[in-house]
Amino acid sequence: MVIKKIFNNNAILAKDTNRHEFVVMGCGIAFKKNVGDKVDESLIEKTFILKHKDASEKFKLLLEDVPTEHVSLCYDIIEYAKNILGVELNDYIYVTLTDHISYAIKMFDENIKNSNVLIWEIKKFYQKEFAIGVKALEFIESELGKRLPEDEAGNIALHLINAQVNNSTSKVEDIAHQTKMVQDILNIVKYTYNITLDENSLNYERFVTHLRFFFQRLNKKQIIESEDDFLLKQVKSKYKKAYECMLKIEKYLEMTLSEEEQLYLTIHIQRVTQR
Repeated sequence: MVIKKIFNNNAILAKDTNRHEFVVMGCGIAFKKNVGDKVDESLIEKTFILKHKDASEKFKLLLEDVPTEHVSLCYDIIEYAKNILGVELNDYIYVTLTDHISYAIKMFDENIKNSNVLIWEIKKFYQKEFAIGVKALEFIESELGKRLPEDEAGNIALHLINAQVNNSTSKVEDIAHQTKMVQDILNIVKYTYNITLDENSLNYERFVTHLRFFFQRLNKKQIIESEDDFLLKQVKSKYKKAYECMLKIEKYLEMTLSEEEQLYLTIHIQRVTQR
C-alpha cells in the first residue's frame, strides 16, 4: 500500500497493489512522508472504504476542510451506530454526518444555538436513533471536552435515519418533514376522538410504524393497490368513525389514497383508539 495523497500528518489517501483507493488515518502516518512512499501499516488506526464513487470523492474534499479529530470522531460514532442498529448505512453518512458534526462544533464554539423544532417527535418516533445521538454527544464531550445541546442528538438521529439503506434516496429534510406529518396525523386522530393515545401500547407503535413505511412508499411511488374493495366496504360499515378519520387524514395529505391504503389506515386508527 502506497501514499497517493497527503491530507495532513494523520490522514492520507492510499492505494493497494490492485489500485483500490482507501482513506487511511493514524497518528503521524504521513509524518515526513511523500506521495509514492510505502504506508507504515502498523500506524493505521482507521480505514474508510467507500464503495460509492461520488461519496468517496466528496469525502476526500471534506478531509481538506474538516479537522482530522472530527473525522475520526464521526468514524467512531458511525461504527457504534452500525453495531446498535444492525443495519447497513449508506456511504454518504461519512460525508453528511461528518460535515454536520464539524459545523455543529463550530457553531458551539461561536455560541450560536441551532434549535431542532422536531426534537420531541424524534425522541418519540425514532428512539433507537435518538439514543445513538445522545451517545454521540458523550463521544464528542469525551474527545473534545464540549457538551453539545440535546437538539444535536436529534439532528444526528435524522442523519442516521436518512442513511439507513431503505431511506437512501431520501434527504434529511424529507425525513424531518415526514416526522412532522406523522405527528400531524396523530393529532388528527386525537382531536377526532377527543382522546389521549396510549403511546406505550403495541397498537400505537404499530400505527406509527405503518405511517413511517407509508411515507416511504409515497416517496418511492410504491402505493399498494387492490382489485377487491370488499374488505374496505366491510370496514367502512363496521368502523364508521375510524373511516371518517381516515378521510380527514386523506384531506390533510391532499391526495386520494388507494383502497388498500385506506383499508390499512382505517384499521390502524380503529385499533389505536380502542382502550
